[in-house]
Amino acid sequence: MMPHSYIPVVMTIAGSDSGGGAGIQADLRTFAFHKVHGTSALTCITAQNTLGVTRVDALPPEAVVAQMEAVVKDIGVQAAKTGMLLNQEIMAIVAEQVKTLGLENLVVDPVMVSRTGAQLIDDGAIATLRSSLIPLATVLTPNRYEAQILAGMEIHTLEDMQIAARRIHQLGAKAVLVKGGGMGGDLRGVDVWFDGQQLETLRTETVTTTDTHGTGCTLSAAIAANLALGKEPLTATHLAKSYVTTALKHSLRIGQGQGPVGHFFPLL
Repeated sequence: MMPHSYIPVVMTIAGSDSGGGAGIQADLRTFAFHKVHGTSALTCITAQNTLGVTRVDALPPEAVVAQMEAVVKDIGVQAAKTGMLLNQEIMAIVAEQVKTLGLENLVVDPVMVSRTGAQLIDDGAIATLRSSLIPLATVLTPNRYEAQILAGMEIHTLEDMQIAARRIHQLGAKAVLVKGGGMGGDLRGVDVWFDGQQLETLRTETVTTTDTHGTGCTLSAAIAANLALGKEPLTATHLAKSYVTTALKHSLRIGQGQGPVGHFFPLL
């Protein structure tokens, strides 16, 4: 039986962003905001700032396993999220450990393609993500370009997003949130939810800012935090979207490029 702490515990299984805007740094800030204890299993280390990524080093899969086991066997985990898993080997071992360790309330942010459309992992890793990790997800949060790959279709309209959400749901995730951050016009920031029964369009106000680094990581982390707090998946997603919208309003103008969202906006 997994240990249970007095405060909900959430684990992020993801990469490190040296610039502090995304990855485990964004996740841990988001967990702290939601008053849950954040733990982590690093999969890779990036040399990164507001201008981009200059180097990525993967950790050995055995190191990822050791981190997950150390946390779960002593502290216990009420929810978890995955971010950048980088390669097929890490992808496969994380999926195996999710089952072995009995992790529940898993949010999978399928970090495959950037919001600009650049593919971030190879085809083998995408295949393993599709076959091994997605079926374990409580909530899957693909952006437009990731959804296009997973659904095998182009996405241009709200109807396309709805069809894609239904198709992706067939891969085995309990619920799918197709994110509209990469959409244009009135669909920018409009997300589509499908859990096999409810098909919903989730809308929040559009925030005009160029400082949006880490929004995907932050959203999935906020969903996981709310799941750990006992919220139902759709409610957790609504709350997470509201948090990200407010964090975007307080985004940080740091560096020479794209700054991050303001995770601690009440303190600013």
